[in-house]
Amino acid sequence: MSVVGFDVGFLSCYVAVARAGGIETIANEYSDRCTPACVSFGPRNRSIGAAAKSQVVTNCKNTVQGFKRYHGRAFSDPYVQSARSGLVYELAQMPTGTTGIKVMYMEEEKVFSIEQVTAMLLTKLKETAESAMKKPVADCVISVPCFYTDAERRSVIDAAQIAGLNCLRLMNETTAVALAYGIYKQDLPAPEEKPRIVVFVDVGHSAYQVSVCAFNKGKLKILALAFDPELGGKDFDELLVQHFCDEFRQKYKLDVRSKPRALVRLYQECEKLKKLMSANSSDLPLNIECFMNDIDVSGKFNRGLFEEMCAGLLSKVEGPLRSVMEQTKLRKEDIYAVEIVGGASRMPAVKERVSKFFGKELSTTLNADEAVARGCALQCAILSPAFKVREFSITDTVPYAISLKWNSAAEEGLSDCEVFPKNHAAPFSKVLTFYRKEPFSLEAYYNTPKEPLPAHHATARQFMVQKVVPQASGESSKVKVKVRVNIHGIFSVSSASLVEVQKSAEGEEPMETESATKEEENKMQVDQEEQKNQGDSPKENEDKKSETEEMETTTEEGKQEKKTDQPPQAKKPKVKTKTIDLPIENSLHWQLANDMLNLFVENEGKMIMQDKLEKERNDAKNCVEEYVYEMRDKLHGVLEKFVSEADRDTFSLKLEDTENWLYEDGEDQQKQVYIDKLAELKKLGQPIQDRFMEAEERPKAFEELGKQIQQYMKIVEAFKTKDELYEHLDEAEVTKVDKTVNDAMIWMNSKMNQQSKQDATAEPVVKVREIRAKTKELFSACNPTVTKPKPKVELPKDEKSGEQNGPVNGQENAEAQPASPDKGSAAGGAGQPAPESTEGKLPEMDID
Repeated sequence: MSVVGFDVGFLSCYVAVARAGGIETIANEYSDRCTPACVSFGPRNRSIGAAAKSQVVTNCKNTVQGFKRYHGRAFSDPYVQSARSGLVYELAQMPTGTTGIKVMYMEEEKVFSIEQVTAMLLTKLKETAESAMKKPVADCVISVPCFYTDAERRSVIDAAQIAGLNCLRLMNETTAVALAYGIYKQDLPAPEEKPRIVVFVDVGHSAYQVSVCAFNKGKLKILALAFDPELGGKDFDELLVQHFCDEFRQKYKLDVRSKPRALVRLYQECEKLKKLMSANSSDLPLNIECFMNDIDVSGKFNRGLFEEMCAGLLSKVEGPLRSVMEQTKLRKEDIYAVEIVGGASRMPAVKERVSKFFGKELSTTLNADEAVARGCALQCAILSPAFKVREFSITDTVPYAISLKWNSAAEEGLSDCEVFPKNHAAPFSKVLTFYRKEPFSLEAYYNTPKEPLPAHHATARQFMVQKVVPQASGESSKVKVKVRVNIHGIFSVSSASLVEVQKSAEGEEPMETESATKEEENKMQVDQEEQKNQGDSPKENEDKKSETEEMETTTEEGKQEKKTDQPPQAKKPKVKTKTIDLPIENSLHWQLANDMLNLFVENEGKMIMQDKLEKERNDAKNCVEEYVYEMRDKLHGVLEKFVSEADRDTFSLKLEDTENWLYEDGEDQQKQVYIDKLAELKKLGQPIQDRFMEAEERPKAFEELGKQIQQYMKIVEAFKTKDELYEHLDEAEVTKVDKTVNDAMIWMNSKMNQQSKQDATAEPVVKVREIRAKTKELFSACNPTVTKPKPKVELPKDEKSGEQNGPVNGQENAEAQPASPDKGSAAGGAGQPAPESTEGKLPEMDID
């Protein structure tokens, strides 16, 4: 089972996996752990990641990046409309009203939804993980900014589904960083002790996020969140680009923004310059050749000027820091450490302001780029049954206050209450009780008057509780509604049930459902009281009663019964209840319908197959091109003496014609055409290569055969001279070996003489495989005979004692047996090692 964490950023992505040795960040096919968040569309296929990044300039209108911020946003959203002017590619409206991206793909104009484009990127990251882990990837944890709303989070989950991924959790980036920081700490305070407070500052390319986290042994709890979605590395890049646009207009009379390709190049160079200024305070040059109209441009800038220019942006750094301190009511002395991560956190001016605010040195123990991905992989390992991870509980928080409103029958107009206040623990469930006679609707919305939200996101979604009917007596039915912020940070009405009250006959025992219901009511009462303590607005008197009031009423009725009823020993009516689950209809904003989602999944599968076919076609074409260049060089090099002049001229002409065809008619052919073309070339070239390979390998094969012949000849000679090593061999078998060896010698000498007279351009007289077959045949015929083990000799026993003769004084009879040549002495003599057995292998001999 795979355990993978994906950090899908605005500019780049990272993939981390959990392995037996711990968490590892995976490198892509370019051996780079950073994969650009970039997708490029071409006439035949898509390029994703680093391959797409290389097309940003050449195919700028069909190469999309920075699309992360359009998740769950309507096309009419002011942010989308303001961003359009600065984009090289074109945004368009989807039929559902959401934002899409218009590109030319497969030579047709297509509009892809943001979910589809993100799914393409996730597919690439999934392939990277699969190639590294050598197994399929399905379960994963994906990071999202902590300020993402319901619509944005649902959009990312849809994208994961299109990519064939099962997202176990959408994890806030700051929470992932906190997990990566805390799970390895061995010195955290015990659960009953005061927690260790750590502030995490994440300055990414597109956004700025701050969280305050409380650590105890085995757990972390996010106390507060603050963020600025409009402050990140790209905003600093934008200022640099604007500066050089103005400078080049004055200096070279060039309108950079009128040429998309030039603008993209300037963005790339300004990003490089910004990174260089973080490490150098001196003047740094910016040079771009053939920038516009074949004009080379140049400029220079330094860190001091840059920080002056960015003073407005830098002043926004303190806002979120101050906000989290106010939310948690902590003093700066309570902060144990301030950990800073994110690509833009390397800017000295940003670090200086954060450090100055807290009055302490910043901690950089985490990898600024990879910390989020590593935290996601750790969370995936915790959620996966395949890994055993140290127990570590994670309590996240709600970034925005969530309220419910509904139509009130008792009062005219709408009533509402805050269900989850800002910074409430998540995931979390609450049960609300309504009294209704008919179906009713609940509308969830973000109650954030002070914080900016994406347009149309203030209303999270609407829920219609259906099939509500009055009690048999005509009174309002009690409806219990369970609301939840789930593990992804998404709000939902997870269930609704109607409690039907029924009276049983006297003396009847109460049903089990009654006790279960009372337990449930008690539990819900606690939930309600907690909700009350968190500042809920007053509930309705008639339509909606709190569980506390209901329980009190029940208690009062019980007291009256005790006073007015018959003596205690008399049986009294029991009340039983029946719970009926009610269907809930969701009305979601900007979420893909199931049929649309299935269509996108199908389309993604088709595009993956098209990419695969195109890759195979390109590989086949490249094989032809590679063969042409390789053989053309070798014909006048290593293969020169193995081909006749006429054949070389013919083959060279064929190679030249093929090269011209590749760049003309063969530029865009089917895969099979290239395979056939390569086979046609190899028909001429393979015999030449075979002759070269034969000439290279033949001497080695003959040498190997010759060594074997010499070895067996020496053994036969030793047998004839009555050598004690071989005196046990059978004479008839040795004679047979002698004949076989002589035959092999005659065959080898004959073939070597014939081959020496053969021209190098002609077919060889003997092939390497024939020589090796002869060597193998010789071994099979001779080896069993010459390696036959010498029979063991048993020592005579003492007739009286029945023991073997040997030295006295209780010593073992180790040296009494003479050392046989094949086995050695029993104990190897006086401390000497026993010789190796020769059984099954040839003895070592010097060969002339």
